[in-house]
Amino acid sequence: MTLHDLPALPRDKEGPVFNELWEAQAFALAVRLSEVGCFTWPEWAAILSQEITAAQERGDLDLENTYYQHWLNALERICVEKHLVGHEDMSRRQQEWRRAYLNTPHGQPIELSAAFKHDRRKGESRP
Repeated sequence: MTLHDLPALPRDKEGPVFNELWEAQAFALAVRLSEVGCFTWPEWAAILSQEITAAQERGDLDLENTYYQHWLNALERICVEKHLVGHEDMSRRQQEWRRAYLNTPHGQPIELSAAFKHDRRKGESRP
């Protein structure tokens, strides 16, 4: 895999550019999973292209701030399709991150452990 294989990748003269830590993590995860043989780079590029095309068909204006959301969608999709993670496990983890977000005070970093803390809004504990 080379950066030339990803023409839409946000980059500068030194390499990929990330606006958020999660973007770099998603990028690195896809590259590493390909390197260890979980999927080929052509498989990855095809799914990423499909995700970008589908988003554009839904009205994505491609303002250079959605590329890594497409990347994440493609990563989740290929992991499910390749049976690296089950759809139910993926859905459960997404809900855990949602609860973590809701249980995290504004301005604080979101940590998954917050999903299992007392729900501040409802006065109840969540698993």
